[in-house]
Amino acid sequence: MTEATAVRPDSKINTTPQIVYQVAMSQPESHLFEVTLNLTGWRSPLLDLKLPVWTPGSYLVREYAKHIQDFTATAGETSLSWRKLSKNHWQVTTTDINTTITIQYRVFAHELSVRTNHLDATHGYFNGAALFFRIPEWEKQAIGVTIVPPKPEWRVTTPLPVSTTPYTFIASDYDTLVDSPFEIGCHTLHHFEALDKSHELAIWGKGNVDVAKTISDIQKIIQVEAEIFGGLPYERYVFLLHLSSQGNGGLEHKYSCSLNYPRLGFRAKEKYDRFMQLVAHEFFHLWNVKRIRPKALEVFDYDRENYTPSLWFCEGTTSYYDTIIPLRAGIYDVKSFLDNLSKDITRLQTTPGRLVQPLSESSWDAWIKLYRPDANSGNSQISYYLKGELVSLLLDLLIRDRHNNTRSLDDVMRQMWQQFGISEIGFTPEQLQQVIETVAETHLSDFFNKFIDGVEELPFDRYLEPFGLQVAIDNEEDSAPYLGIRAQTENGREMIKFVEAGTPAAAAGIDPGDELLAIDGIRVQANNLSDRLQDYQPHDTIQVTVFHQDELRTYDVRLAAPRPNKYQIVAVDRPSSTQQQNFQQWLGVPLKTLQ
Repeated sequence: MTEATAVRPDSKINTTPQIVYQVAMSQPESHLFEVTLNLTGWRSPLLDLKLPVWTPGSYLVREYAKHIQDFTATAGETSLSWRKLSKNHWQVTTTDINTTITIQYRVFAHELSVRTNHLDATHGYFNGAALFFRIPEWEKQAIGVTIVPPKPEWRVTTPLPVSTTPYTFIASDYDTLVDSPFEIGCHTLHHFEALDKSHELAIWGKGNVDVAKTISDIQKIIQVEAEIFGGLPYERYVFLLHLSSQGNGGLEHKYSCSLNYPRLGFRAKEKYDRFMQLVAHEFFHLWNVKRIRPKALEVFDYDRENYTPSLWFCEGTTSYYDTIIPLRAGIYDVKSFLDNLSKDITRLQTTPGRLVQPLSESSWDAWIKLYRPDANSGNSQISYYLKGELVSLLLDLLIRDRHNNTRSLDDVMRQMWQQFGISEIGFTPEQLQQVIETVAETHLSDFFNKFIDGVEELPFDRYLEPFGLQVAIDNEEDSAPYLGIRAQTENGREMIKFVEAGTPAAAAGIDPGDELLAIDGIRVQANNLSDRLQDYQPHDTIQVTVFHQDELRTYDVRLAAPRPNKYQIVAVDRPSSTQQQNFQQWLGVPLKTLQ
């Protein structure tokens, strides 16, 4: 590491300290990482250590400090006193000595997700934010990380570069350390090239993944996304894939991504396609949000929430691209693409909260709402992933229609990359709107007021019609009268999980958390509730029996008319030649493909 001088807040000139972490796992079955921080050249009488409360890309305060135990501080043979100043802030009294300071602690790691830590007899995985302390005022200092595997056959995979010392890696600064996950174990490691750049796919866990096919399709996704932005902004990229029992998620990093997917989810076409969407999503993030990011995320504050109304663009626009990129890459066809969009339109239109929470507010309140759903979430919230995807669809169609497909949302992404991404200068909501308006060559204040800052219904047909498409309600002919509840079987009990506001069930007093027992005195189960309701007509009154906090109750409920429960994008009747041409230029195949 290089030596330099810096000015501390007290204006005292100090030699830059050397920061080196060691991560051991001598008993992986205990789920405890053993972390040692060696700090050489420290001159200040106090050492502040702060653990992040969240990690970039996952917008929830996760309180990583709750997993720390057995904290000690020493200088040579001397124990140093320390105290906690807050939940994530340790302060060590160093007495201004000139000896290497050693901090030791253990971190419990038993949560297998892409944003936390996991250690067992088969592997170790960790994220920097959940393991490493930040030293305030020294975040720009290089940091070394030495891994001590518990078994000689365990390997280490991380996007960080290797130093000259075995099992030691160098992060240029704390942000880079946080942004560089580690996989340690006997995972399989596959090297491949794409656009003359080095790539790795590390796979932990057993499953039915076809590695050759998966790598081939990943290469196609890399090619398509690189074409949008004019190349790849790295020399090496790492995909970390965990095959688990039922996991499903991803977390983006500048030079890697972590993926968690069901171990047997690769043979069925629909499940495999969803995995490739996940890959496309996380890979697209290396541009959109890791480099093109809101002003609020330009400099991370690891101690508290970082608020922005623009997550709809960071995540929602990325979700639109994860739907269309596999189509462009030839991984699935146009029918699959439109089916995926149709499912998402159905999810939006069957979520009452779309008429309550604006998209920008959903972005802002991610920290307290999206990742913490409750019984009323469906009535009061909407996902910025979901609605952001569909707003991005409308913007893409708007731009294409205005410019005869010579411009598109791709041009917005390219301009955002040139203006903000390359230099990693954060953008404001106003700048984002300005770029979109510049590409579209029209004012979009009305669009933003209605569909991003407001709660008006998205007018899908208005934007789909120039491309020969429309949204049709595709309900079954015998759809049931509407009761207004969603039930689920849990441990042999039929539990009411959601009651839609303003519906017959809500008006009668039925609550989420009630146990559903019977309709008109006959037992009913969650899986046959719809069938049972088909025996009735709208405006019929039925008796619904439940256990409400262990008290038996029966409610008289007057059923409402059926509600739409499935929406499908279909071709219009007798599309014009212009519509057919627009469709083909957008999606690359003739409109008649849908017939």
